[in-house]
Amino acid sequence: MEVPCTDEPGSLQALPDSNGLFELAAHCLATRSVACKLAWTEQVHAAWQAGCLHRETPTPVAPIADPGRPARPRLVASRDVPHRKLGTTVGRAALLHAVVHIEFNAIQLAWDAVYRFRDMPEAYYHDWVQVALDEVRHFRLLSQRLAELGYAYGDFDAHHGLWEMAVKTAASCRLRMALVPRVLEARGLDVTPGMIQRLRTVGDNQTAAILEVILSEEVAHVAAGSRWFRFTCEREGLVPEITFQAVLAEYLPGGLKGPFNIEARRQAGFTDKELAQLGSSPT
Repeated sequence: MEVPCTDEPGSLQALPDSNGLFELAAHCLATRSVACKLAWTEQVHAAWQAGCLHRETPTPVAPIADPGRPARPRLVASRDVPHRKLGTTVGRAALLHAVVHIEFNAIQLAWDAVYRFRDMPEAYYHDWVQVALDEVRHFRLLSQRLAELGYAYGDFDAHHGLWEMAVKTAASCRLRMALVPRVLEARGLDVTPGMIQRLRTVGDNQTAAILEVILSEEVAHVAAGSRWFRFTCEREGLVPEITFQAVLAEYLPGGLKGPFNIEARRQAGFTDKELAQLGSSPT
């Protein structure tokens, strides 16, 4: 299970030898090295798929804290992330960097979903280990395209909103599934088609093609959130549709803003009643 990963020039890290899924998830979360986070995720996924890992651990769940991340990008409030025009290379790179940062956080969120919630069926861990691997692949695709534009991850400021929601939902798998996959990640299903269209309008078909691949695969990630949100509701004797509306009312009193990608959300497990409650027409 060991793989050398360079964090800073001259340094070397290796994934500790362990057969514990939760321990390995914690290492994937904690490393500040992007290279390690990517490579370790790939190795843990392979070991899980091969049946080499167990879910027994003497180590209790630690309180949620900031995960490991590189010194850059600098994290700022979302309102302080500058908006640039897509008609310029730097504008397209800034947009691409924002999506790269989202995918990096998605790796962290997948591993925290594995590490933190330990009373779920085995299929739950299969889903989120797979999501972590998918997000690594998305990160690699986007980073390569960013490099083709002359930039790298960390060259622009970014915000920390995704992880802030993880902190708010750390005590409840039900809340995590409702507010991270079904709210924040589902928002990606809504906005990505417009991003693709704008990129094609300015002639950046390469980036648009990557986003089309990612959009199609993110539907399955939101669907995993829907599946396990329903499971946790039913386990607690709650009606999923009513509970989701109650969660939105408590945590997002201003409501969700459209437009909404109704077909993608339907594929991702939103019921007709939930879609009607969004108050939107299909995009």
